[in-house]
Amino acid sequence: MTMRICFVCSGNICRSPMAEVITRAMLDDAGLSDVLVSSAGTGEWHEGEGANPPAVRALADAGYDGSTHRAQGFDRTWFDRLDLVVALDRGHERALRSWARTDAERARVVLLRSFDPVADGDEVADPYGHGPEVFAACLDEVEAACRGLVDRLVEGGSLTQAG
Repeated sequence: MTMRICFVCSGNICRSPMAEVITRAMLDDAGLSDVLVSSAGTGEWHEGEGANPPAVRALADAGYDGSTHRAQGFDRTWFDRLDLVVALDRGHERALRSWARTDAERARVVLLRSFDPVADGDEVADPYGHGPEVFAACLDEVEAACRGLVDRLVEGGSLTQAG
């Protein structure tokens, strides 16, 4: 059975595309072809745009290809088809839970860093407008959490009870 995961940040040009690209690569490496990943923003300011150039550079520096990403806004009806909605910070988590229509949909909203067992916080800070070192640090946080999420999938553990 196919599982569908969507990563969500503000404009879908920095953090959530990083999570999508990294998770897709890790899933491919793990042979988990039945997990589909996407990303979206809580806002639609950048709809149709590519990922932020510093995010694409950070991904490329780490060996990932983020060049084909196109930003989109999160559509509330997607809860009907998504198994997991992964927020990059508490603001996104609050917005997504407020858009969910049922307790079951709200339970599918989790914070990305909850999958990183050694995370020093529960949010991935927004690197937008900062330099390459901030994007690299952001990528490191996203990558560690994505590794935890993929490991959980490989082990067959619950994704809605992260942490």
